Amino acid sequence: MFTQFQEWYDKRHEYAKDWKQRTGGKVMGCFCSYVPEEMLVAGNILPVRILGSHEPQNVTEPYIFGMYCPFCRDVLAQGLKGRYDYLDGITLSQSCIHLRQSYVAWREHVGVPFDYYLYMPNKVQARAATPYLKSELVKYKAHIEEINGRELTDADLDAGIAAVNRNRELMHKVYEFRKGDTPKLTGLEAMYMTVSSTWIDKEEHSAEIEKVLEQLPDRQVTRDTGARLMLVGSEDDDVSFIDMIESVGATVVVDDHCTGTRYFWNSVVPDDDRLMAIADRYVKRPPCPTKDWEERWRFPHILELCKNFDVQGAVIIQQKFCDPHECDIMPLREAFVKSDIPSLFLEFDVTVPIGQFKVRVEAFLEMIGSEDLF
Repeated sequence: MFTQFQEWYDKRHEYAKDWKQRTGGKVMGCFCSYVPEEMLVAGNILPVRILGSHEPQNVTEPYIFGMYCPFCRDVLAQGLKGRYDYLDGITLSQSCIHLRQSYVAWREHVGVPFDYYLYMPNKVQARAATPYLKSELVKYKAHIEEINGRELTDADLDAGIAAVNRNRELMHKVYEFRKGDTPKLTGLEAMYMTVSSTWIDKEEHSAEIEKVLEQLPDRQVTRDTGARLMLVGSEDDDVSFIDMIESVGATVVVDDHCTGTRYFWNSVVPDDDRLMAIADRYVKRPPCPTKDWEERWRFPHILELCKNFDVQGAVIIQQKFCDPHECDIMPLREAFVKSDIPSLFLEFDVTVPIGQFKVRVEAFLEMIGSEDLF
């Protein structure tokens, strides 16, 4: 049922190259989930989230500090190795300094025909955040028009907004099937669906989700659910890690990270001022820790997800040296303690020590009383 999403995950580069050939459109590499995909889709540009390969690499040391997070170094390695040589451009919406360095090094040492650094307020809680971002989207619109050599009309923007909103809403519907006593899909299957949306044509991806939604209600689940876990923290699309968690007596029923729910959770509310509507969506989406201050808006959202999906424990994941998430770990764990939700903290590198993590996850499941473990 989810095999198409898995195939797209495994063959992301082949898909993008094929899409480019059969549509004649351009492909834009996106370094962050805060890039406004609606505007790229409106311009017949395929947004492709640049992710790492989870493989050891030795090519980034001349260009990025070794104490920068492994995700940023892995992302840069993909460019230096030529795996994204089909890109027509790259774009970054202001994120952390580590990812910014990956973007700058890619621009300088890999090179693409077009590149654009989209300024976005780090303090999304400021009153001026939405109008400020709107003013930057005006410039970004002009950049897309320069790439395409034509105007990006209101009709184009409406179509882009509608396509991306539809995709988000369909993923929401799939997530509803993770709420029951016996989830109709695993966390790994949900991950394949969500992360593949970050580089697949939205119409094609939505059509595949609709096929899944037709079958999910009648799906017969043979595996034991075990402990109901939430995955929260840094970006994570590591197949072997999620598969390991779900092989030892647990099911990941919900998540909060930037290739999970934070990517698609809220939609653009249509408005006559299209760019203001898009800006409002990105300012109000479940925030990344880089932007979640002075108050922490994301904690109540995370706890609400725990409640709605009947979470029994949380696995907090952090890319090594990730400063924004490091600042969140202690208050996040305190929030879980106050809500009587046990948590396990794991620190990621480019490759994941599956054996060591398996022992720790098993011990965690035993601690929270997973009857299915032993």
